[in-house]
Amino acid sequence: ASTAGLIAPVLVGPRERIERIAHEHRLDLGEMRIVDADSPLASAQRASALVHAGEARFLLKGSLHSDELIKGIAARKAGLLTRRRVSHIFVMDIPSHERLLLIADAAINVAPNLRVKRDITQNAIDLAHTLGITQPNVAVLSATEEVNPAVPSSVDAAALRDMTQRGDIVGGIVDGPLAFDNAISAAAAQIKGIASPVCGAVDIMIVPGVEAGNILYKSLVYLSDAVAGGVVLGLRVPVVLTSRADSMESRVTSAAIACLLAHERGTGEPKPGWR
Repeated sequence: ASTAGLIAPVLVGPRERIERIAHEHRLDLGEMRIVDADSPLASAQRASALVHAGEARFLLKGSLHSDELIKGIAARKAGLLTRRRVSHIFVMDIPSHERLLLIADAAINVAPNLRVKRDITQNAIDLAHTLGITQPNVAVLSATEEVNPAVPSSVDAAALRDMTQRGDIVGGIVDGPLAFDNAISAAAAQIKGIASPVCGAVDIMIVPGVEAGNILYKSLVYLSDAVAGGVVLGLRVPVVLTSRADSMESRVTSAAIACLLAHERGTGEPKPGWR
């Protein structure tokens, strides 16, 4: 990402180890700044302090575990929390699909309640705007298209649709409950008699919980050769949570998304042309 000119990295962690790894892989760190920290938690805390002080514009996870990073940045003294719930969004580029597909939340919120799903939905809509999707279509997924008290995700989906109509969620068209086939295929929706502007033109999928989201995005990556870029919203700055199994393309894509968000927050203007 640095070589591509996307970022000017500040490396936070054990200086000796960072320099050794760079030497082993013949990486020239040049004038790159290194902030010494002797543990994963200390690294997360010092990185958060750099952002809070305005010396960095977003956080990108290195080799520490995600829960260690979240613990460091979610502490009140880090100064990065907002009133919005923290959530993760994957941006999927699928070769067989003509538009980007955003999936939330497949990484942080395990079993979100309705209030949390509202923030997950709004965070995803906000990211879609940054990517140039001015009026994103949002499908709230369930196992059924009917509201069924025995399927809690279907009840929440209908509630999120109603919240949007009341103005509690803004900036997108939200519909649900919708099964995956109806959201992705206009033909499948037509066969089932579902009339919705979201069906067949979905930009964002809100999943019932982390298990469904995790399985969905990994299925697309490993079976459909999708590239997944991910970012955490709900904090004062974007946070990139990479996985040890992520490809280099996925990592650089995630950094690019965070750059777009940082640019928007720095100028107040979304960067156009990224649909």
